[in-house]
Amino acid sequence: MPIVVLGLSIAVKAQKLDSIQTKKIDEVVVMTAQYKAQTIDKSIYKVEVINETQIRAMAANNVSEVLNQSLNMLVLSDSKSGNSTANILGLGGDYVKILIDNIPVVGDTGLGSNIDLTKLSVNNIERIEVVKGSMGVEYGNGALSGVINIITKKSSSKTLSGRLTLQEETVRDNYDIRKKGNGRHIQNVNLNYNIDKNWFASVSVNHNQFMGFKGNLQGYKYFEQDNLRGYDWNPKDQYDANAVLKYQNKNMSIFYKASFLREKFNYYNPLVSRESLNDGLGGITYTAIDRDYNTKRWIHQLNVQSQFGHVKFDADVSYQSQNREYQDKLYDIPNREVKSTEASKSYFKTDVFYSRAILSNFLNSKVFDFQLGYELDHTDGYAALIAGDFFGDNVSRKIFTYANFLSAEWNVSDKFSIRPGARLTVSNQFKNQFNYSLSAKLKTSENSYLRAVLGSANKLPTYDELFTYFVNTNHDLQGNPDLNPEVGYSIGAFWDQNFKTQNDWRINYGLNFLYLDLKDKIEMVMIKEPSTYKFLNINNFSSILYSGNFDVKKDQFLFGFKASVNAIKRGLEEANVTAPDDYNYQLQLGASATYKFEKLGTSISAFYKYNGREQRYVYRNSKYELGEIGAFSMLDFMVNQSFWKNRFEVSAGVKNLFDVTTIKNTTVAASGHNESSGNLNLFYGRSYFARLSYQF
Repeated sequence: MPIVVLGLSIAVKAQKLDSIQTKKIDEVVVMTAQYKAQTIDKSIYKVEVINETQIRAMAANNVSEVLNQSLNMLVLSDSKSGNSTANILGLGGDYVKILIDNIPVVGDTGLGSNIDLTKLSVNNIERIEVVKGSMGVEYGNGALSGVINIITKKSSSKTLSGRLTLQEETVRDNYDIRKKGNGRHIQNVNLNYNIDKNWFASVSVNHNQFMGFKGNLQGYKYFEQDNLRGYDWNPKDQYDANAVLKYQNKNMSIFYKASFLREKFNYYNPLVSRESLNDGLGGITYTAIDRDYNTKRWIHQLNVQSQFGHVKFDADVSYQSQNREYQDKLYDIPNREVKSTEASKSYFKTDVFYSRAILSNFLNSKVFDFQLGYELDHTDGYAALIAGDFFGDNVSRKIFTYANFLSAEWNVSDKFSIRPGARLTVSNQFKNQFNYSLSAKLKTSENSYLRAVLGSANKLPTYDELFTYFVNTNHDLQGNPDLNPEVGYSIGAFWDQNFKTQNDWRINYGLNFLYLDLKDKIEMVMIKEPSTYKFLNINNFSSILYSGNFDVKKDQFLFGFKASVNAIKRGLEEANVTAPDDYNYQLQLGASATYKFEKLGTSISAFYKYNGREQRYVYRNSKYELGEIGAFSMLDFMVNQSFWKNRFEVSAGVKNLFDVTTIKNTTVAASGHNESSGNLNLFYGRSYFARLSYQF
């Protein structure tokens, strides 16, 4: 690859590195879709930032809990698998690209898409950046409805610093710290060390143990034969560790980062069998075949930033692997012992080699410049029969994609700039994909900006969509290896205004508009009544978002309010019946408030979010009917108290104060061999927490 060779040359001949070394406390620096890290007001894209202070105020433990408070984003949780994925603009996790330090994260079906957000700890996060809309030029496949970029810590102001945290939570009304008890138990540690003026190292370890929530079931000790054994929310135990080594001088910056995750998820079978002990005394016992799901994930990343003359160079190389295994065991319930254990079997495995490099600042001009980059992804993975109803033992797939992308930024004046861009992606599995973008920013006043963004992206078919095969006397459900990638585009306009009053009130407000259109959306479609289904590129989808925000800050008081209306139209077709061509509207509201009593070292925070009723057309009884997902409100409240020059911090509060658990859901019809449900499990209800932190 010519660019790779050039990159190595630049790294060797590096000259002065032009990067942001220091920034004012009130400035927010972003890096998503930027030529270089820069303050948010200079970004040509609308970037939403959730910083470390906000994350700690939420008492969040993973990215899922943080994003649950974000407007125009719904984090959908599966109570049985424990997975949570982001829904933006009405599109699910397959359409949202998840990055860590600009690198897409490995998942079950490849890179960056449909990522379980509960597997992403916030233990070492500096901030989370969110860009809504199609970002195919910058980030390729899957970046259709938006990009979530998780920025980790890679520096410290002290020679040696660290943080130790213990957090205990109830799970609704249940809490017990004992083994096999109840509740949620979290411990994490961070250590940062500036070895000298050039070298920096850090290590972080996090343990998150969720003991499960019985809900309407009776737990793992129950052995009546009435299908009530088990948990509504299954137990899950996670360990993750991160290590960073960074070298930086005036000429270059290099860091290596390694991340490891191990997760154990317990499934307790509701089917209980009665077995004879064959002891001659008529003794019996009750057994169940339970299953443990084990996930191991490695992420390695090497980043090099340097400069050759005035040409800037930024390159990443990453190797990632994820292996998900299951292990069945025969459990004697009354005697609390495992009678036999099967060998572990892998059912989802993905190995990825990823590389990306960008050259920029060719002209060294503040008026006009451009960047050129490449991205390659070699994914080798398979899904076994347990992961879906596939034909044969497992489905293997190797995908190699290579893309070149180019963009140019022209500062027409000190008030107006424009950036066009294009990407060409070639693949060994699918037709060539072309993406385009056009962004512009206008400084309408000293503290006011208007941004306009047009972009396109695509989404590759998943394992299920390509290879599902489930055929018997009552069902005929098949994938389609001839599916095409879905293609879409978005166009948006974003206006922001901020100012400071004479009595020191800082006020910021904005209005936003975003339209997204998706063609060739893949859906499982009934091609013959009553039960013959196939995945086809048949449906269209469009989403319109109107939103606004108002934020105010004075001294130790901070308040924010957001509101949005999302209009969604789904072009649906089933058994030659077409759904009505209507937009359905949903209202969302969000508010947050924080006040700090500076002399006491006490701060109080509250976070509120309202999700209005969402309506969708669903095919039932040979026609389309309007179903709905019910409205709900979330409120979290917490208090933080600092001691001993802010070295100790004690926090306590309540999450999900309104005790939301299950809401009405009539938008899912029975399809293939899956039965529909009239409810959607969102959360396990109100929980209380206490956290103790020590930092030095």
